[in-house]
Amino acid sequence: MDHSQEHTFQQLCDRLSTKGEFAVERLDHWAATTPERPFFHYGEEDKTYSYREFGLLTDAIAGNLAANGLGKGDRLAVFTTNPLLAALMMFAAWKAGAVYAPVNFSFKGRLLSYQLQDTAPQWLVTDPGLMPAVNAVAGQLDRPPMLTLFRPPAGAHDHVATVELPDARFRQIPWEQLTASAQRPDISLTFDDAANIVYTSGTTGPAKGVLQSHRWIASYTYNLSWSMSPADVIYNDLPMYHIGGAIANVVRAAWVGCEVAVWDRFSPTAFWSRIASRGATTAILLDVMMPWLMKASASPDDRSNTLNKVHMQPLPMHHHEVAKRFGIDIVTAGFGQTESGSPLGLVIEELPEGEATPAACYRGLPRREILSRAQEMGMPVLQGEQVKRKGVMGRPTPFVEVAVLDEHDCPCPVGQPGQLAIRTRLPGVLMTEYLGKPAATVSAWRNLWFHTGDAAVLQPDGMYDFVDRLGDRIRVRGENLSSFQVEDMLNQHPQTQMVAAFAVPGAEGDEDDIVAFVVPIDGSELCVDELHRFVGDTMPKYMRPKHIRLVTELPRTPTNKVEKYKLRAVLLNELQASNSGQCSG
Repeated sequence: MDHSQEHTFQQLCDRLSTKGEFAVERLDHWAATTPERPFFHYGEEDKTYSYREFGLLTDAIAGNLAANGLGKGDRLAVFTTNPLLAALMMFAAWKAGAVYAPVNFSFKGRLLSYQLQDTAPQWLVTDPGLMPAVNAVAGQLDRPPMLTLFRPPAGAHDHVATVELPDARFRQIPWEQLTASAQRPDISLTFDDAANIVYTSGTTGPAKGVLQSHRWIASYTYNLSWSMSPADVIYNDLPMYHIGGAIANVVRAAWVGCEVAVWDRFSPTAFWSRIASRGATTAILLDVMMPWLMKASASPDDRSNTLNKVHMQPLPMHHHEVAKRFGIDIVTAGFGQTESGSPLGLVIEELPEGEATPAACYRGLPRREILSRAQEMGMPVLQGEQVKRKGVMGRPTPFVEVAVLDEHDCPCPVGQPGQLAIRTRLPGVLMTEYLGKPAATVSAWRNLWFHTGDAAVLQPDGMYDFVDRLGDRIRVRGENLSSFQVEDMLNQHPQTQMVAAFAVPGAEGDEDDIVAFVVPIDGSELCVDELHRFVGDTMPKYMRPKHIRLVTELPRTPTNKVEKYKLRAVLLNELQASNSGQCSG
């Protein structure tokens, strides 16, 4: 347990609310004080919205949402591949006092119907490319929501020439009506009002909707924005259905008063040209992205860029090599989670000043100011070549206590792994609940600690290191999912009797490959190719097993639990033998 950052309750409240506690307040502030400053640049269309323009448009949308029945606490589901549309609806929802409930745009069928049923939104906003998926589940929804179909204009990168009309079960409000001139509703918010429902994978059941308050947003962005100023430009290619894209990048820009430059998805070939096009100074790089950037041929101009601050999540072993090649001054890392936000952090001074970002390219706070603020936050500051442990997460931020607990919820000794647990020092900093799942909420909060489901260890230097994911959680392409989700989808095939899914180390970064052992029904002629076709038709790409094996039975314990460790050993031995054969051949 860490008590190094002792503050009174009131001091913590004051610290968090110095610049306001609501994202819409911060957007209003910058719209009033720097109205023409760029806020949201949409790279796919080369379109920039100033703070004033973005504020006025979301005011109008909020007014029309309220005029058509969306009230405080109601849920607005957003199912779109267009991050500009998602950002507009997110801020508009908050201005109307509603709850932003994004949906993964790769979902369809069972995955999509489950989340819409679980969220039970009053309103759904989607786009033409996803309208067929929405229509396909309309009959599975107990209460089909009001629906608005955004139609990109001709010439837009996501324009669809032939649009499938919404199912008759949806009442409709056209996009043109939603964006017509309207007065912003007069809504009073409190810090613990619901702001978001963001879904996270469950280890023993379906995905859970994490209910986050407005203070959750304030504390999460506070822990990520302390090193920034309005002169910064945030680069984003993370999806708006995750906290990384929506809150860590877009809302953080509104909090700081800087620009956020947004593209639909990560591109290793276009990454640096995008950075140059907007003079981006900071970005979040997931572990799966960095190998792609490092694969490009080295150039004498690799350091001639404006990117001076990068948050790496999780921190890879080769962080210093990435920073040296591309001239990154500061790397931050920590622990990020939908439920607990950003409770841990550290700062890495990767290169000596003058050897990183060229002076002519540097924008944002001077390095000495960043390091001074880190000290005020109680964050450890380390030199790049010193950080050689994988998974270093740093020390607790001011608003939480952190512990590593054993199976009895007693603190583990230094150096002994256990479950990472968080306890808030202010109400609202961590998640409010798992939507509609009180038993799961109580279990996660047992003994007044939030149990993250991740294994960690407290090191002698007072920092926490990530060890592993507990349970059957899997990470692929930056997405967290569970073996339950994979098994549930494969079990929908009419010829499967039983499925065991698990992860093995992937070929790229620190991510996983998914494995599924399948027992067909008796007398079935099911083949592996048919299962690969099935998952291709029904599951998002990141959820599809890379390795599928058909077996007659699964090994089990006397209590009937599948022994996945035995299956994992079988698969790893098979892969090792295959790789050895390729090398010797």
